Amino acid sequence: MAFLVSPGVQVKEIDLTNVIPATSASIGAIAGSFQWGPADTIITVGSEKQLVQIFGQPNNDTYNTVLSAAQFLSYANSLRVVRAVGATALNATSSGTGTLLKNADAVESYSGSEEFAAKYPGVIGNNIGIDICTDSVGFNTWIYKDAFNSAPGTSAGTLALGGSNDEIHIAIIDTTGAITGTANSVLETYSYVSQASNAKSADGTSNYWVDVINSQSAWLNALNAPIELADSGAVMAGTTFDTTIDGAADNIFHETLSGAADDNTLTTGELSAGYDMFADAETVEVSLIMNGDVKAGADATAISNKIIAIADARKDCVAFVSPPITSTVNNASAVTKVIEWADSLTHTSYAFADSGALYVYDKYNDKYRWIAASGAMAGLAANADMVADPWFSPAGFTRGNLRNVTKIALNPNQSGRDDLYKRSVNPIVAFPGAGTVLYGDKTLQSKPSAFDRINVRRLFITLEKAISQASKASLFEFNDEFTRAQFRNMTEPFLRDIKGRRGITDFKVVCDDTNNTGDVIDTNRFVADIYIKPARSINFITLNFIATRTGVEFSEIAGGN
Repeated sequence: MAFLVSPGVQVKEIDLTNVIPATSASIGAIAGSFQWGPADTIITVGSEKQLVQIFGQPNNDTYNTVLSAAQFLSYANSLRVVRAVGATALNATSSGTGTLLKNADAVESYSGSEEFAAKYPGVIGNNIGIDICTDSVGFNTWIYKDAFNSAPGTSAGTLALGGSNDEIHIAIIDTTGAITGTANSVLETYSYVSQASNAKSADGTSNYWVDVINSQSAWLNALNAPIELADSGAVMAGTTFDTTIDGAADNIFHETLSGAADDNTLTTGELSAGYDMFADAETVEVSLIMNGDVKAGADATAISNKIIAIADARKDCVAFVSPPITSTVNNASAVTKVIEWADSLTHTSYAFADSGALYVYDKYNDKYRWIAASGAMAGLAANADMVADPWFSPAGFTRGNLRNVTKIALNPNQSGRDDLYKRSVNPIVAFPGAGTVLYGDKTLQSKPSAFDRINVRRLFITLEKAISQASKASLFEFNDEFTRAQFRNMTEPFLRDIKGRRGITDFKVVCDDTNNTGDVIDTNRFVADIYIKPARSINFITLNFIATRTGVEFSEIAGGN
């Protein structure tokens, strides 16, 4: 602390307004196969439309993941997506030989002689073409001229340094119509970009066409300048750029990509590697992880246990897992098969299992598909956050109604529901006149306790995440009564608010010298004991209807007034 050495006034400001921050509990996470899009990287999408724009429409190999993700997004608006690709997937290239550049970052380390490659692996890339116009000679007859204001020429920056003819126009094309529905549709245009490697835009960013394409295009990577652009990549000063396109009668550079390959039938290891990207709780915020790409037999069990392990290790999210499609679709032993699957899972309060597949409409292919229910289950949890709070159960007729479901593979009766629930599998039930409903809220914890219910598990995740984040303000402070009082004054109003919102019935915060003893202080630790009485959801209702004689007083038999 600084002291005044002569008369004066010193003003200091002390902030005692620390509060518990709000935390998100509705961020979904899914990994799986897609036709298009960045691979092995986390992309956040906010709607089904954005999902399909980035990762492509579903086909027979990818519908499980796409439609499961779409199910979640029908309830929520934040989903982290990882596209996993198989080892034989290839990007389309200008030479047609194919290469594997999983995402744009790979361009930086690319060392081949290829000129262009599709932005991402997958056969969609075989429909991409590029046209480059270098001057007015080609521009006047170019079929894409109407997409540009005028012919390319010489940029101001090049002219100032003594160069000329550096400007070009670029059109990226859907050559077959497989992407847009119309052959030769323009996907993207880049106007007045430069062949000079050191060209700059008015805002100071690179205007070199290779840099512009690689940083902005959703469809194409420029790996090496074509030999037809003889001066491309030269510096601006003193260069007169050649505008002739060798071998092109119309003086336009044309190139169509080919050689791409899909590999969307993922192995257990490839799909597991995709989910590994959600493992780090410090750098990746997720709340609800789902196993959308449900395979048969051991694969489904392995992937389910994989995401359960991730959630159990993170301690800040819940894994939603569904049984293999073949266990419930047209299977007379569906209840038995689902129980066998559930018994093979890791049992923890950080996981939630449902009873089977959903039949949904695939509008992109005009057909119905069986998909995993896990996306919808995670969606119901996210919906509970929006219409109530994370500590409310996502099950039942108030918050548990499924959307966009035509039918379910397994509609268990009371006996079947009893068998499933005893194994911590939450039944999905179609009730006549009431729709399809999630009819259970158990976690996969086998030990009876408050944490065998998802609303309690998510309550504690919310409390732990918010309070631990706020507690970081106490790091490196003194462990004295002032700091401990600050912590209590921050935590108790937050818990009173949760109590007022029906999440807990009571609480107590102990943070004083009874649990911060001399030994605790001397080892540079700080201890707070937070006791919580969680609110419980109703799973069983008993209604006793009692007939009495006409002359009987109710107070005599019921003890009331």
